[in-house]
Amino acid sequence: MSQLPDPLAFLADEVAALRERHLYRPLRVMSSAQGPIVSVDDRRLISLSSNDYLGLTHHPRVCRAAEEAVREFGAGSGAVRTIAGTMAMHEALEAELAAFKETPAVLTFQSGFTANTGVIPTITGETDLIVSDALNHASIIDGMRLSKAPRQVFPHGDVDALREILREATEQGRPGGGAYHLILVVTDGVFSMDGDIARLPEIVEAAEAFGAAVMVDDAHASGVLGRNGRGSVDHFGLHGRVAIQVGTLSKAVGSLGGYVAGSLALREILTQRARPFLFSTSHPPAVVAACREAIRVMQDEPELQDRLWANTRRFKAELTRLGFDTGQSETPITPVMMGDQETAGRFSDRLIEEGVFVQPVVFPTVAMDKARLRTIVTAAHADEQLDAVLAAFDRVGHELALVTG
Repeated sequence: MSQLPDPLAFLADEVAALRERHLYRPLRVMSSAQGPIVSVDDRRLISLSSNDYLGLTHHPRVCRAAEEAVREFGAGSGAVRTIAGTMAMHEALEAELAAFKETPAVLTFQSGFTANTGVIPTITGETDLIVSDALNHASIIDGMRLSKAPRQVFPHGDVDALREILREATEQGRPGGGAYHLILVVTDGVFSMDGDIARLPEIVEAAEAFGAAVMVDDAHASGVLGRNGRGSVDHFGLHGRVAIQVGTLSKAVGSLGGYVAGSLALREILTQRARPFLFSTSHPPAVVAACREAIRVMQDEPELQDRLWANTRRFKAELTRLGFDTGQSETPITPVMMGDQETAGRFSDRLIEEGVFVQPVVFPTVAMDKARLRTIVTAAHADEQLDAVLAAFDRVGHELALVTG
């Protein structure tokens, strides 16, 4: 019997092409708990590749809350929220998040990605317009693609270009005639690859001038900016002027999930129409309990945020002194610019040999000539660990001729 041809055989060729162009990223296997020191591929390394900004993944209070929830409520919730999967603790988490974010209501999702792909197509349609920063996260891009609304993109951080788009949209209206029902301006609060902060006050002012609503994805601002990590809206004192805030529970909060914060009406419509909410089982009890306790820790232990920023300032200053280009970063996300993907891969491999775990970021995540190492120092990193990391960067930088002197 002859063997049937494999209709997916082309995939192996695509993988080979990625390897040839130095764009293939192998999965690094971690065999330890998350933290400043991790075991990756059976090696103990200082990690700069985690989004665990405050070190809450292994905080004793957070872990204890998760353990107690498993003992009392079991390993899973058993259903989607609209059938039998809404537990009292889910409602409590959302109420606590709403109070923390100083918004009327919150709805949780399985991830920040599903929060964006849930809210954007739910509230926008053919009679609306979405205006997006060019460097917004992939989840925002996919959320826009799922919407039937037309979209326009303004150059990263160019508020003048945003104003012009809004002016034309309000003056000219929809191509088929009539005014747009909703104009939604969407931006990251902190941009995940470059570490810069959105010009949110100017974006909000531009939106208000033309009757548009603003949506902010605060995944990398949560726990980092604002009082006790309340995010970019709090950081800039814009409460009540940003219609929608999307956040994550899987970075600074240290567990898993995402949420949408806004009006009660927004929460209610999402419970009725947002597909990721309607067709995904709710968070297991351990995750919910961990998130609730993490929010309390963020408020009870502000020294964690202080330590995060102290480590960040020191790390950035030392990299600059050593001669590295860290782009426009203003936050703990510190890109170390490499230029081409081959150099980024070689630098990362050499750092691993030196005991430091840093992942390269290459096309298509960033532009072909903007390959970089994406680093994040956390509140959990000790001074001696940062000393070792900086020494490794110095050695490898000189070896690969990225720095001189």
